[in-house]
Amino acid sequence: MTATLPSRLQDVFERYVTCEYVTIDGRGQPIAWPVTPYYHHGEGCIDVTTGIGYPKKAADAERNPHVALLFSDPTGSGIADPPMVLVQGTAQVDDRDLKANAERYRREAMAKLPGAKDAMPPKLLEGLFGWYFLRLYVHVRPERVFVWPSGRADAEPELYDAHLEEVRSHHNEEPEDGHPDPEGGPLVWDERLDELGANYPTAVLPIVSPDGFPFAVRLPVEPDRAAGVLRFRDVPVGIPLEPGLACVCAHDHDPEFHWQRNFQVRGDLVPEGDGWTLRPHKMVGGFELPPVSALQRYKINARKVVRYRKIAKRELARRGG
Repeated sequence: MTATLPSRLQDVFERYVTCEYVTIDGRGQPIAWPVTPYYHHGEGCIDVTTGIGYPKKAADAERNPHVALLFSDPTGSGIADPPMVLVQGTAQVDDRDLKANAERYRREAMAKLPGAKDAMPPKLLEGLFGWYFLRLYVHVRPERVFVWPSGRADAEPELYDAHLEEVRSHHNEEPEDGHPDPEGGPLVWDERLDELGANYPTAVLPIVSPDGFPFAVRLPVEPDRAAGVLRFRDVPVGIPLEPGLACVCAHDHDPEFHWQRNFQVRGDLVPEGDGWTLRPHKMVGGFELPPVSALQRYKINARKVVRYRKIAKRELARRGG
């Protein structure tokens, strides 16, 4: 489908430094993380990747191949008047040759992320970082593409669909699968949530749409520490919000990717007044390389790296690597 899309959209897939990749886990929980998309004009799929030491992005797609890619942060893309683009697609995980995947990753990452070169170890030492360099690729075949011109979620999106009759009728004719109801439980507040609305005036809200595909959009978010919730006011009409499991993902990065930060919070999305509220239940920090010294980065990630190495060993045994 991508080869038939307008060139301006293919430019987005190729030139955006990050996109938000959304999967649905075994509980029906939508999960979004920033990843780097790899695409070349005319290819049939948009590829994303994850290290063998933190394989959940791939494992969720193996369990449920309905995924989404939201292109909502144009930092570093160089695109004038960038749109926001949501791709709903079908995923296929590629773990056939982890060594070849590692070589591809080093080649493409160094070409697309100039600032990341400084953080990469010499190739001779790459074996010590197998948990990171041995890669699982996820090939995402687009099924439906939503485009918000100028990145405005309050505008009517353009729709490009593999199901041509649905494009003509402007209606999604996929059967409704339903999704888990809010789970309830105690609220969890983390100090990083106070950064929302200030350091991160907008964040990505992933949900599961009625047809079973993930749906995501970037919206203004307001933390309410006193009430222990995150608020989304004046949500545009047309976004298929329903009470249920959701998450909020916030991230930023240097234009050349010298540093990157990210975190997410998972919880229950419920209507409240004229807007919607996320009741947070779990805070999750990602693998980050913040704008600090190399020593500070090591201290921040030391425990994670120990865990990633254990997971990598287990995954290699499971996948025959």
